[in-house]
Amino acid sequence: MGDSTDGSSTAAQGAPQTDPTPAPGRGRAKTLLDRLMPWRPAPPQPSPPQQSAMADVSDAGTRAIVTNLRKLRDRRVADIAVPRADIVAVAIDASFDEVMAAYRESTLTRLPVFNETLDDPTGFLHLKDVVLNQTGDDAPFDVGTLSRRILYVPPSMPVAALLQRMQNTRIHIALVIDEYGGVDGLVTIEDVLEQIVGEIEDEHDEEEAIAWREEAPGVYLVNARAELHEFEAVAKVDLLSDDADEEVDTLGGLGFKLLGRIPERAEVVPHPQGHEFEIVDADSRRIKRMRVRLQRDMPDVKAAAE
Repeated sequence: MGDSTDGSSTAAQGAPQTDPTPAPGRGRAKTLLDRLMPWRPAPPQPSPPQQSAMADVSDAGTRAIVTNLRKLRDRRVADIAVPRADIVAVAIDASFDEVMAAYRESTLTRLPVFNETLDDPTGFLHLKDVVLNQTGDDAPFDVGTLSRRILYVPPSMPVAALLQRMQNTRIHIALVIDEYGGVDGLVTIEDVLEQIVGEIEDEHDEEEAIAWREEAPGVYLVNARAELHEFEAVAKVDLLSDDADEEVDTLGGLGFKLLGRIPERAEVVPHPQGHEFEIVDADSRRIKRMRVRLQRDMPDVKAAAE
């Protein structure tokens, strides 16, 4: 009996110690899921509010990019190109000071180069090439020597195809050429990428100016790049016939169409319906700001207001 007691005691002392915490699936009846997955990780803990907010923003951005990629299939170069009136370019015989002034005014790094007019382009000039060429010696400055090859694309070219071409050629700027061989617009790789990821702004981009401000009844100070159709809707006026609406997108473009050239500062451009467009600010390449005076007694204005 003593031996039995000692043996029991010895066996009890020598028995391995077990963890009182039951293993997954033990201590309760096994379900089908337990038998199929003997071990399951603990359920995920809720994320902190800050991480959840960041995840929501990331998901929203991903969805927006996917949506933009789907839309990209239907977009053409003409849909995203910078209009001809807004192109900043330099002549092939421009001096160093003239070139640097163009860079400072536009805050761009790539400028098209042309012979006599913009319809005779020869390439583009990169700011880095201009700066690196200035070695301090008396070597003459030559735009033609520093200019690089530029792409020429039709307005009907798909944007996705242009992006692939820019990647293959490593040329990130293209001129849009119309059916007559003239320059119709300009596209950079930034313009293409913005169609996918949204607006890309850097430290040199200025905040977009207010499209227009009503100074008095029927008198508006407008940004020349303001959308014509949006202004017509707000001002309750019809400034173009239906067949010409597709030819002009901005108020500055309307002023150019009415006059047939870039008007000078302080010049007044008359409208066939009696309205007036006073050029408040402009340079040799484009209109910047205008003052629009609407004739409210005109029949078309009354009809639009009704």
